[in-house]
This record gives sequence, C-alpha cells and structure tokens, in this order.
Amino acid sequence: MTLLPPNATALERAVETSMARIGDVAVPLRSLWNPNTCPVDLLPYLAWALSIDGWSSGWSETVKRARVRQALTIQRSKGTSASVRDVVASFGGVVALREWWQMTPPGVPHTFSLVLNVTDDQGAPADATFVDAVIAEVYRTKPVRSHFTFSQALTATAGIVPIAAARPATFARLTMTAPAA
Repeated sequence: MTLLPPNATALERAVETSMARIGDVAVPLRSLWNPNTCPVDLLPYLAWALSIDGWSSGWSETVKRARVRQALTIQRSKGTSASVRDVVASFGGVVALREWWQMTPPGVPHTFSLVLNVTDDQGAPADATFVDAVIAEVYRTKPVRSHFTFSQALTATAGIVPIAAARPATFARLTMTAPAA
C-alpha cells in the first residue's frame, strides 16, 4: 500500500520503499529519556535536550546522571537560592548559603556567601577543575544581579583516643633577697 499519488516519480517511489522499513526499528524512548536508564554515551544529548548549560565528559557517571536528573528542578527555580542549592547537590556537594540580609552585620545588598563542601565519588576532596565546574554552574544559575563570595570547606573525620599519663611534679619555692649594700 502506498500513500503516494498516482503521478509520483520513480525516485519518490524508491524513497518510499527504502523508508518503509524504518518504522520497524524499535526505539526505546522511555529508557532513552530516563536519566537512570539512558546509555552513558547518550547522556550528553539528553542533557542538551533538558537545557543543561554546562557539561563535561570528564565527570563521573554518577555526577552526569545526577545533573540530568536535577535538570528540570534547576530550570524551574533558576535565579533563586534554591536553584543554587540544587546545582551543588547535583554535583554531590553540600552548600551553606547565606544571603546578605542573613549576615551579621548585614552585607552589601544582592550578595551572598557560599561555603561549598564537594567531594568526589570516593569521598576525597574534589580537585580544582571539578570545583571550577561547580562554581561555573552556580554562576549560571544564581540570580543575575547577585554576586557571591566563595569558600571551600573540607570535611575531616578523626577519632579521639584517650591517653592518660601520670607525671610527678615537684614544687619548690625560692626566696630571693637583694644583696645588702
């Protein structure tokens, strides 16, 4: 069965015949549009379709999937402090954000301070390139009129081992008098 008119050319009929089989190709759209099931090599295209502003092939698969997963949430709240928190969370970090009116004394209007704690997938502090990528995404997401100061935090864990030692101490009082003249 053909959809072409009776006066179709031989070339048009050949194109129709060659394209008839394309409908038989299975395209798993649901899995391709899902950040959890999309193949890793197709994630940049999904990120582009969801309007993610920045992308790096050097990121780990966990970060890439988290960025795509958070894309709609970030886009909906872009220009707010919530979007800045969401961006940092998509990189696997924790942020302490204080706006100018929350500071004591109040800061310069339309400024905020950002204390960022970002670690890589193994829990080690992130390298400078990764932190620069996070800052660039914060810059793209923050309110346009706002400026921020950045500090990087480091989380360290340590144990306390109680150690006790006894040391005898002697106390002696010395009395000194001036020599007689």
